[in-house]
Amino acid sequence: MSLSAFELQYEEWITRHRIARRGERLRRLEEGHAYAERHFIKEVWWPATGSFQYLHPEYEVYDYKDGTRFLDFAYIRPHLKLCMEIDGYGPHLRHVSRHRFSDQWQRQNHLIIDGWRILRFSADDVSERPRLCQQMIQQFLGKWLGEDRALPNLTRIEKDIVTLAIRLCRPVTPSDLCEHVGIESKYAYKLLHQLVSKQWFAPASGTKRIRSYQLTIDNKTFLL
Repeated sequence: MSLSAFELQYEEWITRHRIARRGERLRRLEEGHAYAERHFIKEVWWPATGSFQYLHPEYEVYDYKDGTRFLDFAYIRPHLKLCMEIDGYGPHLRHVSRHRFSDQWQRQNHLIIDGWRILRFSADDVSERPRLCQQMIQQFLGKWLGEDRALPNLTRIEKDIVTLAIRLCRPVTPSDLCEHVGIESKYAYKLLHQLVSKQWFAPASGTKRIRSYQLTIDNKTFLL
């Protein structure tokens, strides 16, 4: 049986991280990236974004107690550090000590102080309500761009196109706009040309006839 696009890209992504790691970082990847995390990737992250770029499993950060800790997932881009945690529910949770319970929130607060955004998903929601989790990720990415970057001098439909490019994590085509924004091809080209003139997009392929467009922010092209 041939592998699906997801399986192929997932294996390439996780293998790339294994090769790049040594010691404790490799051990945590091998042991920490288990069923719940793989299930989240397959059922939530991949359907929501269709890409593994900028995503890091079992990502090491400095701990506020002068040590290190590992996040389930880190999504890192210019101006954005997103931590995603998958929380299982089991009998052990009822026996967490007061000290450990307090320590968990202290760790989360220090992540926020260090500039991280945090999304937490229960394992039950990932299994039973994956579409809800997908929408939360898509809404977060759109809201992050809308709030943190302010989207100056853009119309509502232009903002929708920029948000679409963030969500797709790749160059966009006029066909993408027709499918996801619901506009005609001629109008799609016109809007993309306008966004190029406003320096939010740059041509990504083609010369005489541009076939796709790359999102740019602050005049720096993102390699989506």
